Amino acid sequence: MNSEPIQRRKIYQEVVDRLMNRIRAGEWGAGDHLPSERDLMDAYGVGRPAVREALQDLARSGIVEITHGERARVVVPTADLLIEQVAGGAKHLLQMQPDMLGHLKDARLFLETGLCRIAAQKASDADIERLRACLDAHRASLSDLSVFVNRDMLFHREIAVISGNPIFPAIVEAMFNWASAFYQTIVRAPGAEQVTLAEHTRIYEAIAARDPDAAAMAMHDHLTRANVLYRAHS
Repeated sequence: MNSEPIQRRKIYQEVVDRLMNRIRAGEWGAGDHLPSERDLMDAYGVGRPAVREALQDLARSGIVEITHGERARVVVPTADLLIEQVAGGAKHLLQMQPDMLGHLKDARLFLETGLCRIAAQKASDADIERLRACLDAHRASLSDLSVFVNRDMLFHREIAVISGNPIFPAIVEAMFNWASAFYQTIVRAPGAEQVTLAEHTRIYEAIAARDPDAAAMAMHDHLTRANVLYRAHS
């Protein structure tokens, strides 16, 4: 028998549940505005703070969008938005528990080697052209570290885009950005920029050649080298 006391819920949580039930039932669809705060207060018999907190909770979850001076509007959560919801917590976790960075790098290695294999199998001529453009833009940014790091991420993200699965690019970008503070230390290592570009070129050439094994190995070597360099400079 579970003898733990029943937890009392806050009023705003009840408002969240009722609004979510109505959204799921199709009463409001993507792009529709919710009733005004006053109408919601009257409908549920609650005060303005409970309504506002409920709407803010829905906004944090990517269910609604709140614009100053307008009623909350229902939106369709995207993969990027959903991943962004956990970004702050992920960065905090890495700062509080540095050993988690190793787990993040392992996850990234597993994901991106697989994505390179998929890209080599699925890439169209247009995909190859876009990836080449990313590589050229990355090479052109050598003089500006902040731009160089961002275009590094965009190259990796473009490989994920080729998969056709919108969740993968969002995850790749998030993983990259979560570890960005550590990553910039790696980039500042003498000669690291040129090494990174050479490795990206090898990855690109393997994908362009439609060679899944070579593409996966090139990404594996690239990320493994980066991990070793990180340990040497941490």
